[in-house]
Amino acid sequence: MIAALELDAERAAVRGAVAAWCRERGGVAFEHARWKELASLGAIAAGADGESGARELVASCEALGAAATPGPLVETAIALRLLPAPERAALAAGETIASVGEPPLLPFAPLAHHFIALDVGRAYRAQPAGAIEPVDTLGGEPWGRVELLRGAELPGAPAALAAGRLVCAALLAAAGRHVLEIAAEHARTRRQFGRAIGEFQAVAHALADTWTRISASEMLARAAAHAADTGDAEAPALAAAAWLSARRSALAAAQRAHQTLGAVGITLEGPLFALTRRIRQWASLPLGEREAGSLVVCLGAGATS
Repeated sequence: MIAALELDAERAAVRGAVAAWCRERGGVAFEHARWKELASLGAIAAGADGESGARELVASCEALGAAATPGPLVETAIALRLLPAPERAALAAGETIASVGEPPLLPFAPLAHHFIALDVGRAYRAQPAGAIEPVDTLGGEPWGRVELLRGAELPGAPAALAAGRLVCAALLAAAGRHVLEIAAEHARTRRQFGRAIGEFQAVAHALADTWTRISASEMLARAAAHAADTGDAEAPALAAAAWLSARRSALAAAQRAHQTLGAVGITLEGPLFALTRRIRQWASLPLGEREAGSLVVCLGAGATS
């Protein structure tokens, strides 16, 4: 299991390829043309065919999270495991977009071709009951408010939600690590009272504590991916634990980074804004917090029995 906490050469290459795309073609705002380019890399489709691929998925999402990449990343990972094969092909190619969540507020609803309603660990095919009201979001992504007409239940919801939580955990942990790297560099070079602010314990210890939390979330996501690829029965619970952990640690990292940088950290053109707003956007995705917590409790009970 210890080896699973580090990316091997193959997964590191996957992360490197996606990171290179993010540097060359990534952006702050969502664009459908760029989304199709990203989809052509297979970054989100890994493991959607039921075979192993969770570790490749996490490696891709680490690169995407560090770059604050916009797009229906989590939603696509879930929908690819719920929709029938004919619909999955266009979704995996980025030609169609899925909106997945709990109505009435749904991510990417104004652009969606597929609607999936989540309800306490179950998933249903759905259709808008009326017009979709666009909603401005902190992360700049196109969400919408709409009531849904629920249709047939889609099988495979537990595995699909586990994949979505795993994707979200990897995105959040990587974004949190990046903002802490920015904060640590600022603390190293910013001087007050003749000293770098990183020499003050109040700054250094707080950054170190938050870094430890982010690192733990990152390792937990990788461990969950390894469990999924090896068919471990605890994989869904580990994915839930990774998601809950990464949400808390990434939000803490965003707050700590802003505190470290001060006023420059909250400017639109500053080094943090794109990352921290994306962290808050990903952290707000409705992936079943109560159900995920129950899975983690059961995982802990099994470990002590």
